Amino acid sequence: MAENNNNNGNAVAEEAGAIVAVVEEKPPCKDKELGGGGEDIIPAASKNKNPFLEINNLEKILATLTLILSIPVLGFIVWIFYVRDSECESILKLPSFQIGIGVGLIFLFLISNAVVFLRSRYPVLGLLIVMVPLLLIFIIGLALVGAYKMESRSVAASPKWLRLKVFNEAHWQDIKSCIYDTGACDDLISRTLMLKSYDFSLKKLSSIESGCCTPATICEMEYVNATFWKKKEGGIVDPTNPYDSDCNLWDNDRGNLCYNCVSCKTGFLNTLQAKWWKLGVFLIIASLLLFISHLILFLSSVFKQFRT
Repeated sequence: MAENNNNNGNAVAEEAGAIVAVVEEKPPCKDKELGGGGEDIIPAASKNKNPFLEINNLEKILATLTLILSIPVLGFIVWIFYVRDSECESILKLPSFQIGIGVGLIFLFLISNAVVFLRSRYPVLGLLIVMVPLLLIFIIGLALVGAYKMESRSVAASPKWLRLKVFNEAHWQDIKSCIYDTGACDDLISRTLMLKSYDFSLKKLSSIESGCCTPATICEMEYVNATFWKKKEGGIVDPTNPYDSDCNLWDNDRGNLCYNCVSCKTGFLNTLQAKWWKLGVFLIIASLLLFISHLILFLSSVFKQFRT
């Protein structure tokens, strides 16, 4: 019995020694040497990766922004076609020029959105195509606001062009008749019939009403009603001052009033310039924003193709 127990103990000891030897020969796990299990390790690149900085997501954001910027252009197109023209603009054929700008903006809207959808296939060609109408719209906008001194007189609705047309006597005769036919001064009378002199002086008048329906303030005439004023006796008039000459041109006849005055021409000119200046500012801002947006979108598309 003692011998059998010794033999069994020796066998167990030999098996334990074999197991220890096998364990010692097994190579150490690399994952454990790195300080953790292999399943728990996340690459550093994926940890620091921001999905909003990926070129694909950035390009989608820029494309969406470009589409959003084209929406005001579409709204302005609707405004151009449905807005009420200023009084007597048709004499200078400005409504046809206004329609021309509207048609140009329609082409710009279509080209801008087509370039956004086809940017991945033709990035360079798309940029060149969209830059042509954007540059043209930008130049027209600069002309309408009179931003450069060497402004061409051939650019319709520009400040210099409008002044030349309005102060041309051949055009002014038709404009004067048109202003009279619109009844601007008759409307002023109906609105101020019961007003006294002080109350009338506080009344806010349009440029045409103050220039064509009432005498210039420099004349210092006595107020009777909106279109009837008593001239000051012995007033000194400076013939070199165009507004002083308006004092002699004033006539209480409702068919004459101050329609031949410089102040009337200036009032009508200011009405036109205010409208077309606003249109020019919109064209400049819209073209600049779309230009920047398309340029950044083009650079992101080229960078994406370069990486792939």
